[in-house]
Amino acid sequence: MSEATVDVADLRRHGAPGAADRADDDPLREDIRLLGRVLGEVIGEQAGPDVLELVESTRVEAFRIRRSEVDRAELARRLAGLDVRSANHVIRAFSHFSLLANLAEDIHHERRRRHHRRAGSPPQQGSLAAAFALLDEAGVAEDTVARELAGALVCPVVTAHPTEVRRKTVFQVQRQVTELIRQRDRAVDGDVDPQWSARLWRSVLTLWQTALLRLSRLRLTDEIDEALRYYELSLFEVVPAINAEVRRAVEQRWPGAGVLRRPLLLPGSWIGGDRDGNPFVTAEALRRATSRQAGTALAHHLAELAALRDELSMSDRLVTPTPALYHLAEVSRDDSPFRADEPYRRALTGISARLAATAARVPGAEPAQAGSLPALPPYEGPDELRADLDVVDASLRSHGAGPLADDRLLRLREAVEVFGFHLCGLDLRQNSSVHEQVVAELLAWAGVCDDYAGLDEAARVELLAGELTLRRPLVRPDAELSEETRKELDVLLAAAERVALLGPRTIPNYVISMCESVSDVLEVAVLLKEVGLLDPAGPTCPVGISPLFETIGDLQAAATTLGAVLDQPLYRSLLAGRGNVQEVMLGYSDSNKDGGYLAANWALYRAELDLVELARREGIRLRLFHGRGGTVGRGGGPSYEAIRAQPPGAVAGALRLTEQGEVIAAKYADPDLARRNLEALVAATLESTLLDVEGLGADAEEAYALLDDLAARAQQAYRELVHDTPGFVQWFRAATPIGELAELNIGSRPPSRKAGDSIADLRAIPWVFSWSQTRIMLPGWYGTGSALEGWVGGSAERLERLRELHRRWPFFRTVLSNMGMVLAKTDLGLAARYAELVPDEELRARVFDRITAEHERTCRMALAITGDDDLLADNPSLARSIRNRFPYLEPLHHLQVEMLRRRRGGEDDELTSRNIQLTINGIATALRNSG
Repeated sequence: MSEATVDVADLRRHGAPGAADRADDDPLREDIRLLGRVLGEVIGEQAGPDVLELVESTRVEAFRIRRSEVDRAELARRLAGLDVRSANHVIRAFSHFSLLANLAEDIHHERRRRHHRRAGSPPQQGSLAAAFALLDEAGVAEDTVARELAGALVCPVVTAHPTEVRRKTVFQVQRQVTELIRQRDRAVDGDVDPQWSARLWRSVLTLWQTALLRLSRLRLTDEIDEALRYYELSLFEVVPAINAEVRRAVEQRWPGAGVLRRPLLLPGSWIGGDRDGNPFVTAEALRRATSRQAGTALAHHLAELAALRDELSMSDRLVTPTPALYHLAEVSRDDSPFRADEPYRRALTGISARLAATAARVPGAEPAQAGSLPALPPYEGPDELRADLDVVDASLRSHGAGPLADDRLLRLREAVEVFGFHLCGLDLRQNSSVHEQVVAELLAWAGVCDDYAGLDEAARVELLAGELTLRRPLVRPDAELSEETRKELDVLLAAAERVALLGPRTIPNYVISMCESVSDVLEVAVLLKEVGLLDPAGPTCPVGISPLFETIGDLQAAATTLGAVLDQPLYRSLLAGRGNVQEVMLGYSDSNKDGGYLAANWALYRAELDLVELARREGIRLRLFHGRGGTVGRGGGPSYEAIRAQPPGAVAGALRLTEQGEVIAAKYADPDLARRNLEALVAATLESTLLDVEGLGADAEEAYALLDDLAARAQQAYRELVHDTPGFVQWFRAATPIGELAELNIGSRPPSRKAGDSIADLRAIPWVFSWSQTRIMLPGWYGTGSALEGWVGGSAERLERLRELHRRWPFFRTVLSNMGMVLAKTDLGLAARYAELVPDEELRARVFDRITAEHERTCRMALAITGDDDLLADNPSLARSIRNRFPYLEPLHHLQVEMLRRRRGGEDDELTSRNIQLTINGIATALRNSG
């Protein structure tokens, strides 16, 4: 599980552990010893005593290295002498040790939370209870709630970005082991099933005999199906429950506010709609994604209706339902004599039949049980289904069966509100350069403009604005177009088809990657018009257009660009038809790759400030969509703290953010995890919207100016290394497993947007992943030390100013805390071994010496500002985790370097390549956030 979602957040909600808490860690140590012992027994039986001895001696040495009792060079030399098969055994063993230590740690977090609940502790920070307690204490006025929560939305958006290295099969075995430990914990007075130990042994045996690596790369269809399983695991249960709880709490406190008539919390997805750099996202892929989503939602609703039919057995010989309920029973065509006096069961048969007929209209979405129901007309939309369920609800309450209405029926009514017939909104995304090429070809084919690419921006805007006033399409269906243009149009035609079939919530947004200008936005509007989604007569369009600002420069110009877009009369009319809500997406990954950690974080904050001011001036509602990854270098970190660290007005009741890679499993693998993480999103959104959480007051502008200075210094230091150092790209490709990472079967997308050898061409995910593998973690800190040291310049007064900002300002505190987490995971001793892979000795030393010097500066300045003597002083939970897990990393790093050296030296056999991929897998597992 990612530190970003558990370790830091859990600690900060509970506080630093004292002596009693350290004693509470005894069960964790016992679990790690137990699971390690069982794994050792399995290895000894399966691989033999010699292998077990090799593994055990390596483990002992690794822990001695962590305690600084021996030098790691000796272990490195010993492991370098292993033959490839022995190395394979060691790699597999330590990968499994890491995985099992993770499980023990996750279970221990659960224990701590249960302990705090039993102890009657105050509500945990980040929970709904704690959020509403803060709002009660602040005495928020009803008119403020009505204004700020109008159109409120919290939307985690699952993406297909590939950083989850675990196979689904391995994940299932982990769940088995986890459930066995939970069973033991729940046993009364230690009364554990006698077969418990045998079942644990069998699970670990299964793990050892299951391949950690996939034989082939995940297909897009696999990613679609993988994301959908989290609905059954947790989301169907948790999301409606949170919506109901928030609605009740708001109505009790502010009954006249009139907000949250629709669900606040709604899930979203990019899988099957995100075409940026992914050639596998086609029209057929979009149809499959929306069909599978619809089928999942409809199957859930039908299963719940079937359960309700079993539960609501009331006889009208004993109760008197409402006339409306009798009407539903009469039109149901359920003429079974056994249900003649059971109107609820007959009504629910009719409702199920209509829903099954609805499913039959969606190719590939018809549930299996549909054939046993009467033939009735389909529902035109989820509102009709909800109205029928409301009839059942009202009837139950009319004869004193309210408690039954408040159980499964209430959950189903909420689920229909949230998931409708479409399950979740599927965003479209494509790069602005592709839109330009497609529009240019359409305009040329139609005879409107032969050289659109040659026009300047003003001419483009004038041409596009004119096209948006005309209803006629640019091309006929039989137009002879290039393959790329035809593919783009086919995807959009499929989107229009699905909106017509499943409703406007099916495709809610179109995200424009690398958006830089007004024409970038209007090009998408023209394409939406071409397929009939945008009607100039209104103008109306069910799909919102969301510019994505990614680089430092684009972020700095974001408000200017959006302001120019809003100056377009037709676009402004289009926005009015959508409630004047304008979504803007902010890119964390590419901004970091462009300018480094501190510069990217500040550029995002500044862009938000500028966009908030623009929205206020223009009278629109701004909704920000945060493109966060799992690691700190890609916007990761505890979500609750990150949301509360946003600028004033930036949340405003609405928030969307991406969830990707291993973070998805970390947050949504079971109801307890999902509940805690989704509550944190909602709680932070409510607090940031209705409370003043920035804490700077009249000193804000001075603080902003200071960060302007620091960010400029940090960006300069970062770019001098990454973009301006001759040979840096060669150093990076030699010292990291970036080339080998491309061979790991963890996702359908290529590692680069286009062919090329530059940092700019490389996707941010493999960029960050590779630095993590080498334990340099450069994207999460480089440049910050130079900026802080340069600004302070030895001045005690300036250092105290930074310390004051750290105490008062959530943004600055969060930036330094997340950086401290990354620095604590950095190990330049191990990194030096990777640097040895660079063949040019002069280049090797020149780059690594700069990295080492900057690391020392950054650590020193971070500790000086926080006043701590340890990078993890505010996070002993992570410190404990590092002590438990990182010794298992030591052998994996040494063997990865050795296998890379052998392969690059010509030993390109299958087992050597597999060993490299296994070390990548194992290191990512132990670090718990890979990209």
